Amino acid sequence: MNSQLSRRTFLGAAGAAMVASILPANASAPMPIIDIHQHTHYSGRSDEDLLKHQRTMGIAKTVLLPAGSKYGLEADAWGNDTCLALVKKYPKEYYFFANELPDIDETRSVIEKYLKLGAIGIGEQKYFVEADSRAIELIASIANEYNVPVLMHFQHGKYNKNFAQFHKILAKFPKVNFIGHAQTWWGNIDRSLDQEVLYPKTKVTPGGLTDRWLADYPNMYGDLSAGSGLNAMLRDEDHAREFLKRHQDKLLYGSDCNDVVGQGEKCSGSQQIATVRRLLPDKRAQEKIFYRNARRVLKIK
Repeated sequence: MNSQLSRRTFLGAAGAAMVASILPANASAPMPIIDIHQHTHYSGRSDEDLLKHQRTMGIAKTVLLPAGSKYGLEADAWGNDTCLALVKKYPKEYYFFANELPDIDETRSVIEKYLKLGAIGIGEQKYFVEADSRAIELIASIANEYNVPVLMHFQHGKYNKNFAQFHKILAKFPKVNFIGHAQTWWGNIDRSLDQEVLYPKTKVTPGGLTDRWLADYPNMYGDLSAGSGLNAMLRDEDHAREFLKRHQDKLLYGSDCNDVVGQGEKCSGSQQIATVRRLLPDKRAQEKIFYRNARRVLKIK
């Protein structure tokens, strides 16, 4: 029996458990998808509903992003321990990040604790600090020491403020991979963005900060998740086609949706999958965004 047949036989025998497999068994198998952005207990959703939701979307592996000890990420997301527990229960389907507020005495000890317990990154960093603050420098220094990425939520006037200065962190920590997310990150694909507008609907003026940083900094990546990521693609599809093609090595799929259905118009995550497939028909480029980039940046086997 040749090695290819042996592998195919093994995958077939594994059945449903192999939803977590990263490489398709053969050319006709569905393309695997890594979701780098989900939360436990998002809007009260149970662990069972989350598991069903991810499987309905066709997700092979999911990265859980915990809240810090004092805030719930405005999603009623729970903390590090809930993520760790789910990873232990379903080790073939879940990974998790470590997280904590960046400006409290416990920051380093809490994040290091969960990194040592198996977390593969830090975030979602979504707190009331400046984007180039000493607090973010602390997060970056921990990430540098443990060689893990950091996922950042940028929201004008609220979370990781002063977005235009974040390039200073990128330059100061060139070995740390940062993953940008949320309204201000995606709004700034547009050079003409009014920073007060979180979900712009106008055509994109090329050359915004997000576009430039993805091109200019090897350690800057983008998370396509949430309504902000979906809006960035749908507001100007002609721009989105070229943007996805141009940055296909720097973009990672994430869902960050709180529904329980996992499909159709009620699920932004499934809409993102469909939109990427429609706007970027090149299968090799889709593979990069749906799983290859995540494997590389998050070191997922």
